[in-house]
Amino acid sequence: MQGGEGAEPSARASHSPATRVVHAGLAAPEPGTPFLAGPVLAAPYHLPGDPHQTSYGYGRYDNPTWAAYEQALAELEGASHAIVFASGMAACSAVMLSTLRPGDVFVAPSDGYPVLRTIAQGHLADRGVETRLVPTTGDWASALAGARLVWVESPSNPRLDVCDISAIAAAAHDAGAIVAVDNTLLTPLYQQPLGLGADLAVYADTKAMTGHADLLIGHVATRDAELAAAIRAWRSQTGPVPGPFETWLAHRSLATLDVRLERQCANADAIAALLCARDDVADVRHGGMLVSFTLESAERAQLFIDACGLVIDATSFGGVHSTAERRARWGHGDDVADGFIRFSAGIEARDDLLCDVQAALDATH
Repeated sequence: MQGGEGAEPSARASHSPATRVVHAGLAAPEPGTPFLAGPVLAAPYHLPGDPHQTSYGYGRYDNPTWAAYEQALAELEGASHAIVFASGMAACSAVMLSTLRPGDVFVAPSDGYPVLRTIAQGHLADRGVETRLVPTTGDWASALAGARLVWVESPSNPRLDVCDISAIAAAAHDAGAIVAVDNTLLTPLYQQPLGLGADLAVYADTKAMTGHADLLIGHVATRDAELAAAIRAWRSQTGPVPGPFETWLAHRSLATLDVRLERQCANADAIAALLCARDDVADVRHGGMLVSFTLESAERAQLFIDACGLVIDATSFGGVHSTAERRARWGHGDDVADGFIRFSAGIEARDDLLCDVQAALDATH
C-alpha cells in the first residue's frame, strides 16, 4: 500500500489508540523478519522498461520506509492519505504553497506558530495572496468571505487558547474554503481534526509524535484524494523529503506515543496544580503536556529556568525531557508578557519534577 493510501487495516480498526500506535503501519508478520523493516537507503532503484510499472523508481518520489510510516499515520488519523515531509514547516509550506494562488485569501491565527505568519506576510504576500489574521478565540466568521484556505491551531502555541474547530470548519466550508488544522500539540491520539471537519491535519512530528528531541520531520493527513495528490506532487517537485533513516526512527517512536503522553500529561497536570497554588505565579494555562504561566519579570523568569536542575532551557516541546523557555525573548509578537514561560512536561518522575520546579520558584521568589 504505497504512500499511506488506502483503507485502514480491519484487524486494527477496532483496537484502542494505545494499541494502534504500537502496531500502526507494520506489515503482516513473516518468520525471520523484524517487526518493523529497516530503512531503505536508496536514491535510484532498478527501473527497467516502463517506469509506471513499479512503485519505486527514484528516491525523491517515494520510498518504502516513507510508505510504511505514512500508512501508520493514515491509520492513526482516520485518513486515506498521509504525506511525510522533512520538517513540520515543510509540511505547512506544502499546504499553503500548493493551495494558494494570486488573489486568494488566507485566514490564519494571529496568535499561533509565528513562522506561519512570517511566510504569510512574506512569500504569500509577494505572490499576491491576502492574509487575514484572527485570534484563536476571535470572530472567525467575519474573516471567511472569499477565503481559499483557513488555518486553525487549537490549542494555540504558545498561549494555549482553544476554539471550536467543528464550527469554524463548517463556516469555512460554507464560504467555499479548505480547512487545515495544526494538531502538533495534541497529536491524533488526543484530537482528530479530520473527524472534526477539517480537510487537512498538519503536524510537526518533531515534537510529541516522535518525542525524543532528535528528529526534524512532519506530515500532512487528509481524506481528500485531490488535495493529497497536489501536496504529494509539491513534495516530489520541490524536494522537501525526509531521510529514510529519520523516517524509520519516527515510525519506531510512534510505538511509545501513548505511554509518553500519559506520563507527560500527568506531569503537566501536577505542575499546573503547583503553579495555581502559588501567589507569585499568574495566568496559568494547561493543555496536553504544555503548561504556560507568567512570572513578574523577564529577569525572574530567566532566573527560574536557570535554577531548575531537571528542566532544560530549549525552544521545542513534546519531548521526553522537560523543557521551558521565556517566549518573549524571540520578539515574535506573540502578545505575551516578558515573564511568560512555556513549559513542556517530560517523562521524569512526577515528584522529582515537582520538587525541582518548586525549589526553583522558591529560590527566585
